[in-house]
Amino acid sequence: MQYPLVLKNFPNNVKLYIPDPLLIKPTYEALLLENQATPFPFWAKVWPSAVALTTFLQQNLDLIKHKAVVEIGAGLGLPSFSIAKDVAEIVITDYSIDAVELMKINSEQWGIQTIKAICADWNFFPASINADIVLLSDTNYAPSEFESLLKLIQQFIKKGATIIIATPERITTSPFIEQLELYISKRDLIDITYNEEMATIGLFVLK
Repeated sequence: MQYPLVLKNFPNNVKLYIPDPLLIKPTYEALLLENQATPFPFWAKVWPSAVALTTFLQQNLDLIKHKAVVEIGAGLGLPSFSIAKDVAEIVITDYSIDAVELMKINSEQWGIQTIKAICADWNFFPASINADIVLLSDTNYAPSEFESLLKLIQQFIKKGATIIIATPERITTSPFIEQLELYISKRDLIDITYNEEMATIGLFVLK
């Protein structure tokens, strides 16, 4: 792990090692001097959408109880870790090797047997991964990625999976959600304040 870690307490008795927020930028800048192709670690932050999704899942445990779950583009994987004791199994995925390494550190540290962390890009998502529930938290941030994400979501829906999406209210969100309107069975808005950052997050359940 290239980023210094700190232990953070989250609701529902979830404790996770996360990159020290004060050291993310200077560490990245140091890595950038060594390799100009080093990607910025967007995965290293706990985003409001992840907090909102975690809150929603805790309030709707009946949706995920004893189910097989996959989280796509998970970053730190907070929503997944928060429900690990309630599901049959959960696969947490991210394209970042560092993110997956940290997921494994947290899983091993707390002896969580239900979690499997793997490196996977949603543009080339393994067809072998199946689930009853698919979680996505703030993944629809780049319009250039919409086509791949929509295709993947539709593939899971065709297999009978339920999709739960958490997304902040932003201009680019509407066109993405509009293309999924046919599948939306439930929607909600959650106001989140985390680390003095306020955001309104849209929650959508698709079937």
